[in-house]
Amino acid sequence: MLVEISHIAPYAVLFSLPLALLGAVLLRRLSGGSLTTALTVLAIVPVVATIGGVLAVSGFMFTPILTTTLLVCLLVAAVTVPTAVLLGRALARRSVWEREARARERAAEASRRELVAWISHDLRTPLAGIRAMAEALADGVVARPDEVADYAARISAEAEQLSGMVDDLFELSRITAGALRLTLSEVPLADVVSEVVAAEHPVARRKGVRLEADAPTWPVVLGSDPELARVVRNLLSNAIRHTPPDGTVAVRVDVDGGEALLHVDDSCGGIPETDLPRVFDVAFRGTPSRQPVGGGLGLAIARGLVEAHRGTIDARNHGRGCRFEVRLPLSAAGPTRTA
Repeated sequence: MLVEISHIAPYAVLFSLPLALLGAVLLRRLSGGSLTTALTVLAIVPVVATIGGVLAVSGFMFTPILTTTLLVCLLVAAVTVPTAVLLGRALARRSVWEREARARERAAEASRRELVAWISHDLRTPLAGIRAMAEALADGVVARPDEVADYAARISAEAEQLSGMVDDLFELSRITAGALRLTLSEVPLADVVSEVVAAEHPVARRKGVRLEADAPTWPVVLGSDPELARVVRNLLSNAIRHTPPDGTVAVRVDVDGGEALLHVDDSCGGIPETDLPRVFDVAFRGTPSRQPVGGGLGLAIARGLVEAHRGTIDARNHGRGCRFEVRLPLSAAGPTRTA
């Protein structure tokens, strides 16, 4: 036995070792590439090295034993190579999923840090004003009745702003935590828009912005009336805020196939193309000219509410400003009437 081993070992090593080393070099070169290819090579190399060693020992004399051995090696390769390919694909998919999950987690953490930073800054501003005015009233610095009334009105306005920011945070936390529960019913979208437009008219008038609404069709969607009104209100408030005096904000309700369409066009002058994908991100501020009052949560809340209704929301530059487009699935009732 030892004599036979000493006879065949040099041939086996001479032919098998270079093939194994070649496979190791190939694997090293593939280390940064496809995981499926690397596992396939890893499965093939031992089989090829074994076949090379067997052929070297037999002196390339195709005896029945050699034929049987080669057949066994080929059958092993037929099983191991497909298995390696499937395993490689599964590991590659898992690796990609893990990388994407880590990227999403890092993005969410960065978004949370940015939100906390912005909210902390925005909360300090009204709180500092309230504290200063309260101290002035308490110390008697402000004593005239008209001044006291003015300070009280300012404190009330600052408190209202703080209350709105807290409401936005609560709404956003419900959306992100998946705790939003909608009471669905058939809602005429044009009715919701007309009510919000009527409520926003005084704000637009004070700023000198023209507010126009058009609803050639009256689509009916399956949704929650308060949340849909919140979406329209947030979009209109954002459009009015960024439209200069003498500008126009136009709202249109229409139908496109099986979807209800809501367009809100402003005259803001447009948004840089690089910022458009981020306008619905939490606490996104964009350029200084577009920095909102408050925490910058209105568009993020609008997106969350639209997606909760299984709709989509998008923003793009249009004409002299931007167009925010909301698409919502029509209910079974469809459009109720045409204007």
